[in-house]
Amino acid sequence: MPRLIRVAVSTVRIASRPRSYVRVAGPDAEDLLQRFLSNDVTGGEVVDALLLTPKGRLIAPLRVWRRGPDDFLLLTEPELGDVVRATLLRGRFASKCEIEPEEHTSTLVFGDADGLPGELPGSVEVLDGGLEPTIGADELERIRIAAAVPAWGKELDDTILPAEAGLDETHISFTKGCYPGQEPVARLRHRGHANRGLRVLALAGAEPGAELFLDGKPVGRVTSAVPGVALAYVRVEVPADAELRLD
Repeated sequence: MPRLIRVAVSTVRIASRPRSYVRVAGPDAEDLLQRFLSNDVTGGEVVDALLLTPKGRLIAPLRVWRRGPDDFLLLTEPELGDVVRATLLRGRFASKCEIEPEEHTSTLVFGDADGLPGELPGSVEVLDGGLEPTIGADELERIRIAAAVPAWGKELDDTILPAEAGLDETHISFTKGCYPGQEPVARLRHRGHANRGLRVLALAGAEPGAELFLDGKPVGRVTSAVPGVALAYVRVEVPADAELRLD
């Protein structure tokens, strides 16, 4: 069951967080998730993880909430719940666990509240709290961009390597057992590096998809933008203080 929530309403800002939810429960639930997910689900009550292809490309980002010894709730993007469930069902084989959708609502709370650790700095994620949003999508997007938190459909899709988005630092364990995509992820970590990475840029009037140039050469692409600030994938050799130009 969702946890009880304490919120001091006068001190918080609240934003809606659309989600899909998948329950994985049963005596073999932990083993199944350990075999499929990129992070160690025994490492805490709430763990960020990835579902990857064998080539290390993204299928879905996840938050894994352990509600009990054999009961996990996977939180993912609204359009990815069916994909996550189908992927786990195909690999379940004889594992004794249920993999079913659940219905909840999520809000991000910035301020004095109890909930799951939030994906944005200074926030917690509250399930089924009955809270009315006090900030809109535009303000939440500005907070996200400034914090360099990648979003599905903008910075993240099935062409992205975790290291390019910085997810190898937060969503991957390099000491746990095997999972799909482990070999290419580990090889890139220990024998090479991503050719590009996410940068927060001070930009006026940028549009997602705009190409970025340094000394006349293309070096990156804007992925998200609000007036004055943007997120972009930029080649790693570009200095942090470089002045880039839009196409």
